Amino acid sequence: MLKLKGCYTAIVTPFRNGKLDLEALKRVVRFQVEGGVSGIVPCGSTGEAATLSPEEYLQVIKTVVAVAKGRVPVIPGVGTNSTEKSVAMVKKVSALGADGLLAIVPYYNKPTQEGMTIHFSEMAKATRLPIILYNIPGRTGVNMLPATALGLRKKFSHIVGIKEASGSLDQVSEIINGADKDFAVLSGDDSLTLPMMSVGARGVISVASNIAPAEVVRMCALFLDGDVPGAAALHHRLFQLVKTLFTETNPIPVKYAASLLGLCRPEPRLPLTPLTEKNREVLKKALAAAGVSRGR
Repeated sequence: MLKLKGCYTAIVTPFRNGKLDLEALKRVVRFQVEGGVSGIVPCGSTGEAATLSPEEYLQVIKTVVAVAKGRVPVIPGVGTNSTEKSVAMVKKVSALGADGLLAIVPYYNKPTQEGMTIHFSEMAKATRLPIILYNIPGRTGVNMLPATALGLRKKFSHIVGIKEASGSLDQVSEIINGADKDFAVLSGDDSLTLPMMSVGARGVISVASNIAPAEVVRMCALFLDGDVPGAAALHHRLFQLVKTLFTETNPIPVKYAASLLGLCRPEPRLPLTPLTEKNREVLKKALAAAGVSRGR
């Protein structure tokens, strides 16, 4: 079973002239493995999964699995706002060699807590892979309550954790207080990773680690090893960079930052647009201040 702790990177999906750039994707994966991450999460929000065709989506996952070569777990993002489509997606991805699944709360149609429970139950029945729930109310429009997450864990032992991006430390505390020792909470907000770990989270599914994998890995490791001052120092060193990565909708800024490191082109897919000139200069300064560069 997947043991969740440390830094997992929600990787970008590189494009070149509107098409998948598989060579750049391979560079991105190698950079993450070399950075020491605990796992790689393709086809999430940062990976612009919503704009990938079904064929592209599967191709990205196959490529990441092939390049990772079992050195780190690969945990693709799955789920739509249709339970039937989500179950079909789970079955397809489970056959591709993935090590786990990150399953998002259904978006746009705003299901009730009962609806979420039934939705994720059907997904869990469709696979034996470990599942991480993904709660991100800012994108889905609805919040998965702690009782719902905990109830799903009790029903399915292979629901092994939750990526919490509600922004609420109270909610994180409620989940941790009610969970068994093998259920992991991971931060879904880079700026809140250290605060969340202070109340019991075990790491992060990170955007910032696309460009600073070694630093985010080390911050999590220092905290887990008991060096809280060391972890806090890294948190503060990276804090302004993290905030700058969200000056425009993710993954617009992080893709531009990745381009500065030579990893991929700064090209999102419409309706997202390239980073504005003003924010490019701000991001360059934040990267320099944080000491982030490829080959450091």
